[in-house]
Amino acid sequence: MVEHVTDADFEEKVLKSDVPVLVDFWAEWCAPCRMIAPVLDEISAEMEGRLKIVKVNVDENPNAPATYGVRGIPTLLLVKDGQVVSQQVGAAPKNAIMSWIESTLSA
Repeated sequence: MVEHVTDADFEEKVLKSDVPVLVDFWAEWCAPCRMIAPVLDEISAEMEGRLKIVKVNVDENPNAPATYGVRGIPTLLLVKDGQVVSQQVGAAPKNAIMSWIESTLSA
């Protein structure tokens, strides 16, 4: 289940998570963001317990995107043990996102 996170609870839900977190920086008006949303829902269900997926609306939460230098959306960050371990910008098919996640987490 993909969870919506705000600037106020970003540290608690992302940086202090006991499992790796994929952060999706997105906005309502962003067509590529809407395209990957169902893909992220599927990945969230498949990787339940091994990976948490959260969404941060960049229009409503400006601090987290600014902190991580987000310039374009969708931007996906993989956070492990409170640190960004990988970043991907732009929409991609499910198999590409899955292989990026798997290769990053197994590294």
